[in-house]
Amino acid sequence: MSKVPLTVRGAEKLREELNRLKYKERPRIIEAIAEARAHGDLKENAEYHAAREQQSFTEGRIAEIEGKLSNAQIIDVTTLNANGKVVFGATVELVDEETGDEFTYRIVGEDEADIKEGMISVQSPIARALIGKEEGDIASVQAPGGTREYEIVAVKYI
Repeated sequence: MSKVPLTVRGAEKLREELNRLKYKERPRIIEAIAEARAHGDLKENAEYHAAREQQSFTEGRIAEIEGKLSNAQIIDVTTLNANGKVVFGATVELVDEETGDEFTYRIVGEDEADIKEGMISVQSPIARALIGKEEGDIASVQAPGGTREYEIVAVKYI
């Protein structure tokens, strides 16, 4: 299996979720199953079935996170010497050439992407257009509404 790129913050968030699931959710669900079992007939016990379903979901998510972390290539952008180029983990300030709108994006792994937080997946069309470019370069992005051009105003490694 290939390595999945993650920022340091993204790996921390996954570890936090894993700890929460293992040490808070899992014991709570086990307790709920035990309590539902005490009520008697399991065939018609909705609480028992709901708790088992929740247990199944939680165990699946734990396995998924453990798999991602074991295959993660954690990249600390603050230690990279990228010479001003846009790389994974970089924060990029852009200006839309057509409208003059300004955007700030951080290029992150797929699991970390959240456009509301300004974090875009390294697999997204805009990130692919930005990778390798430098401050002052123009990046052309194929968008559903046509080609958009963005000028790279600043590249930061924070």
